[in-house]
Amino acid sequence: MKAIKYVLIAFILTSCSQNDDTGDVFRDPQEPQSLATLIAEGPVELGGVIACASGTENENEVIVYLYPRPGVTNIRYFETVSADVDPADYENYTELEITTNDYFNGYLMQIQRQATSEKWVIVTFEEAGVLQVSNPIRLKHQTQNTQFRNNFHIGGGTMPEMPIFSWGNIATPNDAIYFQVVSDADDNLLSGTYTLEPLFQYYKTDNVVLDITRETPPALEAGLDYHFTVLSVSEDNWVNLIGLKRFSF
Repeated sequence: MKAIKYVLIAFILTSCSQNDDTGDVFRDPQEPQSLATLIAEGPVELGGVIACASGTENENEVIVYLYPRPGVTNIRYFETVSADVDPADYENYTELEITTNDYFNGYLMQIQRQATSEKWVIVTFEEAGVLQVSNPIRLKHQTQNTQFRNNFHIGGGTMPEMPIFSWGNIATPNDAIYFQVVSDADDNLLSGTYTLEPLFQYYKTDNVVLDITRETPPALEAGLDYHFTVLSVSEDNWVNLIGLKRFSF
C-alpha cells in the first residue's frame, strides 16, 4: 500500500562497549554491524515496519515510535552518522544499543534518544523468520522541531458513540499522512488509524488508509474520560505536529 511508505523503529540484545558522540554504544566496538549486512543475509521485507520519529521540548532529544505487531522479536535500531548521506544506501546505517518504552501500554513502543545532530534512522524486527525493515526516518529536531497542539475540534457525528475529530486548523504544509489514536483514561488504545485528510470519525473507516486496530473498538460512553492523539507525519516519516486532547461527553 502506497500510504505505508509515509508512516513507516530498536532494541539490541547484545552488549557493547564503545561510545559514539551521543553516548550510545556499538554492539561490536571494532566492527559495528551495518544494516546492509543483515539485509544481505535475507529474507527481507523492506517497508515492513511502521515507524516515525518526533522531537520533544529538548532540542537534543528525539522519540522514535514503532508499531510492534504481535509476535515480533529482536527489535533493532540503526542510525547514520549525519543527515548528509544517501538514506537508501544501507551501508550508511550502524546498529546502536537502545532500550524501548511502552506507549499506549505496549500497543506501540517508543525509543527515546539523545541526538546532538540530525540523522537518518531505520528500525527493524523479525517476524516469522523475515527481517522487517522500516523506511528511512529523517530526524529534524533541530531545524524543524515537532509542534504540540490541543486546539482542534471534537464533535458532531453520533454523540458520544461516534464523534468526529478534525484538526485541519493545526495541520502543517509538510503533512503527508495522519496517525490518530483514541484511548481510554488509562491510555489503553481503542483504535489506531491512518488517514490522508485531517479528519477521522470514531470508529468509521471510510477515509482510513491503514488500520492497526486489532479488535472491534467499543462504543464510547457518556461520562467517561478519553484521550485523542494525532501525529501529522511527513513523507520522510518525521512527525511535524502532535495533537493531544482529553475529552468526555
